[in-house]
Amino acid sequence: MKDEDALVALAALAHPTRLATFRTLVRHEPDGLSTGRLVETLGLTQSTFSTHLAVLAKAGLVRAEKNGRNQIQRADIAALRALMVFLARDCCQGSAELCEPLLAELTCC
Repeated sequence: MKDEDALVALAALAHPTRLATFRTLVRHEPDGLSTGRLVETLGLTQSTFSTHLAVLAKAGLVRAEKNGRNQIQRADIAALRALMVFLARDCCQGSAELCEPLLAELTCC
């Protein structure tokens, strides 16, 4: 990931609604959520939400897939992984023990 890509992704997540949207979609992987269900879950209006969703999509963090009449929104886990690796890449500075707590925290399920 390049610096510019990371900045776009971080800027997209630097809003409470977009951060909540992305975190909700991550929790619903791999199935995703329909746009309507996502709006309902977050307690937003469709008109307000579409702008936030467009910012996340432009940043490459969310992708939509047509399923019949519904748009299914999904978090792009590969983009999340790339951003996390970009942020943590130099954390160890040659000392793996510095990253062990971070890796332990990221290891789930």
